[in-house]
Amino acid sequence: MQRAYELMVIVDGDADEPHAHSYVKMVTDGIEEVGGSVHGKPDWWGKRPFAYPIDKKEAGYYLVVECLAEGGSLDELERHLRLADDVVRHKLIRLPDAEAERRGMAVDAA
Repeated sequence: MQRAYELMVIVDGDADEPHAHSYVKMVTDGIEEVGGSVHGKPDWWGKRPFAYPIDKKEAGYYLVVECLAEGGSLDELERHLRLADDVVRHKLIRLPDAEAERRGMAVDAA
């Protein structure tokens, strides 16, 4: 059963923007490789300052992606993000069914 997810990735602000922007393709390709689909367009926020320093960094590039995928299928993508040196933080959350429906990400009720 496909589930709705939201993934936020924060790339190190010291990286140059084209390199940071390459994570958009890496994330979307990773979702599609496991049979998932990206809902809408990936939301590239660009470089933003942190509220507090993270790993002695003051800013990072933010990316938010909404997607539909099978439960557990994004584990390998999360592993790649955890191991990537340029990724300061990432967070993958499963959206509640009501929120997914509100965002137009209809999920099959099986």
